[in-house]
Amino acid sequence: MDLTATVWTLLPPVIAIALALITKEVYSSLLIGILAGGLLFRGFNPLHAVETTFEVMGSKLGENINICIFLVLLGILVSLVTKSGASRAYGNWATKTIRGRRGAAYATSFLGIFIFVDDYFNCLTVGTVMRPVTDKYRITRAKLAYIIDATAAPVCIIAPISSWAAAVGSSLPESSTMDGFSLFLQTIPMNLYALLTIGFLIWLMGADFDFGPMAKYEREHADDDLTRQEETHVVGGAGKVYDLILPICVLIVLCIAGMLYTGGILEGAGVIDAFANCDSSTSLVLGSFFTLVFTFLLYLPRKILTFGQFCEAFTEGFKAMVPAILILTLAWTLSGVCSEEYLNIGGFVSSVVDGQSMVGMFMPAIFFLISLGLAFATGTSWGTFGILIPIAVAVFGDAPSTMLVMTVAACLSGAVCGDHVSPISDTTILASAGAQCNHMDHVSTQMPYALLIAAISFAGFLVGGITGNGFVALVLGIALLIGAILVITAMHNRQRAKQ
Repeated sequence: MDLTATVWTLLPPVIAIALALITKEVYSSLLIGILAGGLLFRGFNPLHAVETTFEVMGSKLGENINICIFLVLLGILVSLVTKSGASRAYGNWATKTIRGRRGAAYATSFLGIFIFVDDYFNCLTVGTVMRPVTDKYRITRAKLAYIIDATAAPVCIIAPISSWAAAVGSSLPESSTMDGFSLFLQTIPMNLYALLTIGFLIWLMGADFDFGPMAKYEREHADDDLTRQEETHVVGGAGKVYDLILPICVLIVLCIAGMLYTGGILEGAGVIDAFANCDSSTSLVLGSFFTLVFTFLLYLPRKILTFGQFCEAFTEGFKAMVPAILILTLAWTLSGVCSEEYLNIGGFVSSVVDGQSMVGMFMPAIFFLISLGLAFATGTSWGTFGILIPIAVAVFGDAPSTMLVMTVAACLSGAVCGDHVSPISDTTILASAGAQCNHMDHVSTQMPYALLIAAISFAGFLVGGITGNGFVALVLGIALLIGAILVITAMHNRQRAKQ
């Protein structure tokens, strides 16, 4: 019986996510979900299911090998910075400069906004640099992971110069005559989830209190992370603050240069076209490799590290990235099992959406929900808007109308939101890795915050679709966010008064 492109294709990700939430154990949950997908695809033949599992795993690992190489190179760079003492120097400087929890939280989010080129780079770099500072001010690793996650994908999806902008611009169908980059720029003021998440995070850091599972975790685990700081941040080396800042700045510049290079800037392509056509993963590899060369020349002549210590960082950096690479490999495999070549979950979603194409005014809200669900189930935001944007173009026609722009913005918002709440999402995994936080602790503490903004965004897209006005959607979203903040603050004050 052929189960592809049917409702049964939702079963593998549902199994993986449910097991991960119940058991708090990600590796086995993902593997069981993958095997369930293999069984569905291969007619419940166990041997063939295992064969399909490793066939997909090999294929997905090959497709994403540059991301794995980038993670290893970045892990090596992180190890070098730590061994040099530059992280400790920065932590000492930041401790003297930053005053209190609010300052530490704002400094973390500012660094996340500054590193807008790519969310992978963002997650790992921000966590590594700011972990000593947030530990010092008793900001738990779960809260740090949320700050990282809330300034990674939401910032990248509204940054014109980023790997995400290139991915969105290339998601239009081949027959389209629209300029993908221009369409992306028009979605920025309508990308409710990204904009409201950043606004909510700014308030949350200023208010300096939490609610729900995050508040409970902050109460119970602040001292655990302080103890972990004493254990993990004792390093040698005579590195200065600029020994940390310079490699990061060079990495950003070289990654952007890599995007321009792989996008054909040397062959005469314009800057915008180069960013739209770049190979972001190859760009990150090139940028990180040449940053290692720069760091070698920065450290060794000044005897910040010996040659032997420099080489030790290679194995240490690789080891540090193994958990993230393993989870990513399993998440990519699950996504592959659900892809068009196998169970075709996208085909099922397409049939559902096409069946609703007559309800034009509700399309932004419908696409937001479907995008959220698809990204949650598959753990990939890029794959989600890659499936849904061509459908939106088919529904509204090949012209950048207000409804098309709003619907594409809804696809992007839903993809980022689903990415946030999914335990098998790559950026969620890397935010945990960057903060050195237990992955399921990050997922469970972040989810209520993400779902609150998701509900507000849904209301905004619903009203925006009915009125046919993206500005109305944004204004309503901001108004509802302010209302939610007032209610949360009142409840918090009432609880404090009782104590």
